[in-house]
Amino acid sequence: QVRLVESGGGLVQPGGSLKLSCAASGSGVSLYAVNWYRQAPGKQRELVARMSSGGSTNYGDFVQGRFTISRDNRKNMVYLEMNNLKPEDTAVYSCNVDYRQFGGPLVNDWGRGTQVIVSQ
Repeated sequence: QVRLVESGGGLVQPGGSLKLSCAASGSGVSLYAVNWYRQAPGKQRELVARMSSGGSTNYGDFVQGRFTISRDNRKNMVYLEMNNLKPEDTAVYSCNVDYRQFGGPLVNDWGRGTQVIVSQ
């Protein structure tokens, strides 16, 4: 019933910027911890950014100040602003969130992902 849909991916040149969005749609949804992960072909999925319901954040070591995670709880949206992109940032980026629906049990779910390609 709850759907997570990412958008904003695409092809960008090295040094460029991109803003990803994740929309959590459905009735009675309340987001808790929210995360962005990424996975390149043949590699393990890795954490890009995390934000708790209280607003504290964590980033992967490779981010090095380039990315910013944010959220809009009224719209049930999660964002990832990416600057100074590098070819090694090429991956499928997926949102992963904890949510409750109508005050029910805490659920963790994934979007299908959006492709980011950083190339000349």
